[in-house]
Amino acid sequence: MIPLLQTGDYVRKALSTVTSFTATAGVKGISLGVGVDPTRASTGHLEIDLKDLVEDLSTALKKQRSGFAIFIDEMQDLDDELLGSLIAAQHHANQEQLPFFVVGAGLPNLPGRLADIRSYAERAFDYRIIGKLTPEAARDAFTQPAKSVGQHYSPEALDLMVEASGMYPYFIQEFGSAMWESALKSPFTRDDAEAAVTLGREKLDAGFFIARWQRATKAERRFLHAMAQDGEGPSSTGDVASKMGKKPTALGPARATLIDKGLIYSPEYGHVAFTVPGMAGFIARQELLD
Repeated sequence: MIPLLQTGDYVRKALSTVTSFTATAGVKGISLGVGVDPTRASTGHLEIDLKDLVEDLSTALKKQRSGFAIFIDEMQDLDDELLGSLIAAQHHANQEQLPFFVVGAGLPNLPGRLADIRSYAERAFDYRIIGKLTPEAARDAFTQPAKSVGQHYSPEALDLMVEASGMYPYFIQEFGSAMWESALKSPFTRDDAEAAVTLGREKLDAGFFIARWQRATKAERRFLHAMAQDGEGPSSTGDVASKMGKKPTALGPARATLIDKGLIYSPEYGHVAFTVPGMAGFIARQELLD
């Protein structure tokens, strides 16, 4: 929604460009009360049209000391055309000092994917790594919600939950939720925690992990299985090849497609690691591959 604090040429131009962009993209049912500008955002080339849209809309908003942002989750899964267009738009906005921002979240392979699409991507974005919580923060994440409704963890139960979660926020959420389904009374005991971990892990295996596992081919699963022998890793590609009885060069295609699928990434030269925590444990729980 554009905050129309004042009317003027910049606002009218921005609305006209938005109308052109939506019409070119085939979006129907949107009326902003202005006509299409055939000179802006109407080429049918996404990168050019998005750049026009960002430039005109950001310029109008800048006059009103405002701006806009696009928030994207799982950004690494965007197709090449859209991802490249967003990078180019952000780069242009940075150069022109326009109040437009792409705020993306994704797996550890996202910076590499951005750089592959546009070599200048590393200059267009500010990267922040979100990983494990601190032990204290992980404990608070379990205990504070429970405390707010008058429930409590025994020290033994809390220790087990923190350890099983690996202090990763999403796993804390899953195991914490499972505790409410497992425990019959408070304070939660170690037995309750063991039941919650089992239930939480079953839910993760049936959704979070299996969705990734099923994206891999049989040959790629062998690659992942070899990696899982190193735990959370990272794994040397040479060691992975040795475990599979292959030469490192023979693993190139599988390695590349696994990276493209977002299942692994390369934290440093000659090494690979899983993009999500706990994947090694999940693979270890699966039946041995043929």
